[in-house]
Order: sequence, then C-alpha cells, then structure tokens
Amino acid sequence: MTGVKRSNEKNLMIFSGRAHIALAEEVAYQLGTQIVPTDFRTFANSETYVRFQESVRGSDAFVIQSHTAPINEWIMEHLIMIDAAKRASAKRITTVVPFYGYARQDKKSLGREPITARLLADMFKAAGADRLIAVDLHTEQIAGFFDGPVDHLQAIPILTEYINAKYDEENLCVVSPDAGRIKVAEKWAARLGGTPLAFIHKTRDVHQANKSVANRVVGEVKDRLCILVDDMIDSGGTICQAADALMNEGASGVVIVATHAILSGSAVERLRDSVAQEVVVTNTLPIPEDKRFAKLTELSIAPLIGDAIREVFEDGSVTSLFDEE
Repeated sequence: MTGVKRSNEKNLMIFSGRAHIALAEEVAYQLGTQIVPTDFRTFANSETYVRFQESVRGSDAFVIQSHTAPINEWIMEHLIMIDAAKRASAKRITTVVPFYGYARQDKKSLGREPITARLLADMFKAAGADRLIAVDLHTEQIAGFFDGPVDHLQAIPILTEYINAKYDEENLCVVSPDAGRIKVAEKWAARLGGTPLAFIHKTRDVHQANKSVANRVVGEVKDRLCILVDDMIDSGGTICQAADALMNEGASGVVIVATHAILSGSAVERLRDSVAQEVVVTNTLPIPEDKRFAKLTELSIAPLIGDAIREVFEDGSVTSLFDEE
C-alpha cells in the first residue's frame, strides 16, 4: 500500500497490530478515519519488524492491539509499534488495549511470584506510551501500575443495554461468579433497574491455573432468570459450574455475560453443552469461526473505544461516557 495524505483535524492517527485488525478497523470507522498502512515482517527466527508507511511526526497516535493468543508475540509487536511511533516523533502516544494481557498476574499469592501485570505496564511506558486505554481490567489496581493517565473503559453500558432490550422480565437476578466481583454485580443490578443480587462462593487452588470449584449459591435465585456476569471466559469451567449451581438452586434460567471471550481449550464445548441459554460477549478479542456456536452472541466494543479515543483526542472527559452510573 502507498502512503496517502490525511486531512484529519489535529492529526489523529490510528495504528493497529495484527492481532485483531477487524476491531481496529471498526474503531477507525467510528472516528471517520482509516488505519495507518504499516509494513509487518516476521523473520525466520520469529523476530518482528514494523515500519509505518506514512509520516507520524507531531501526530496524536493511538496504537491498538488486543492481547490474544499467541499472547507474547502480539505483546511484543505492540511494544515495537509504540517504539516506532516514538522514534518517528509522534507528539503523544496512547496504547489501546481492548484486552490487557497477564491481567490475572496482578498480585503475589505465593512467595517468589512475579507481578507480571505491573511488568507489562512498565514495558509500555519504557517503549514510549504516554497514556493507556483498556477495557474491563481484571482488577482496578492494574490501572495504578501504569505511570501516566489511564482510561479504564467498562463494557457494562453495551452489555446491559442488550440485556435490558432482550430480557425485560421482572424476575431477573444478577449473579457474581465469586465474592470478589460483587461491586461489578452491583453496577449491573443498578443498570437493570435494581434487580436482586447473588454470588457464588468458590475456592481456588493457587497451585493450578484455571482451577476453581463453585461451592454454593449465596442469595435467592429460585424461579429467577440469572444474569451471570464476569470479566472474562477462559476455559469456561468455572462459569459453567456456576451456571449448574444456579439451576440446582431452582433458577428459571441462566444467561452468561462476559466482556472478554478468551475461549481456551475446551471452552466452546463446555459453553455449548452448558445449561446456559445464551452466552453474551464483546469483540475485545477475535473469535474465529471454529469457536462460534449457536448460543453465542457477540456485541461490538468499537463504539465505546471510538468514543474514548475521541474524548482523549479532543481533551474531553472519558468519565462522561459513564456518568449515568
């Protein structure tokens, strides 16, 4: 592709890595622009090379990359793109991370463990990022790891709008998959008209990844349609156990809702065969055709990211996007 001259006011430029180009294109469309053409090469020893085909000097650069599998490869590409923008004299660089890699390694549960979520934030800063935009971080504290402004976007307006439109029943109940996410469930309940709350008491083995057990339901869910909300679905084991527990307690049905559809391993089979009547996610991560199934509903996060980029670019208020909370 050859470079083209742009007439964008104040020189807004959108860059995308190769992990999830479709989302970046949606975001660019929301902003009335296009992704900057970029040369990507992967050398024989797997090293990544990046070069932008247009001048970025003096631009307000937004570098979008979602950390999907193979996650280390895409994180490295993200860092290289930020470095390239810095060395090409971009005026300000904002790293846009629809899904923030290593977010679950945000604290030490055992001795001699790393805090990799902090390491990643430090790497973004070292590469040249001035600002960070992320969607539904696993924990709020990650926003404090980055040495600079952080806009922590929440998918809840998009997800609750869908649930409100489709499930207008009076017997809804919002369920958190564990006690640690009660605050998020409270926001959901408020947006769904003050519905009752419940949560699943579960235990986790700190020595094993993706291993937890749903023990019991805390709260009244009998004869209610349970909206089971979480930030991500990885292997699907925990969320499907929670759905089983709710049905065993007499729930009339279960709808699983999550922002990030990681869908590792046998997640698709578990969700497809689960008691849940619908699984609602956003497109913060790419979902290949072989991981799509009849119960799955995918909502676009692009309008939210586009609005946030516009507010940052125009020196507006990203918080205003969530004022109705």
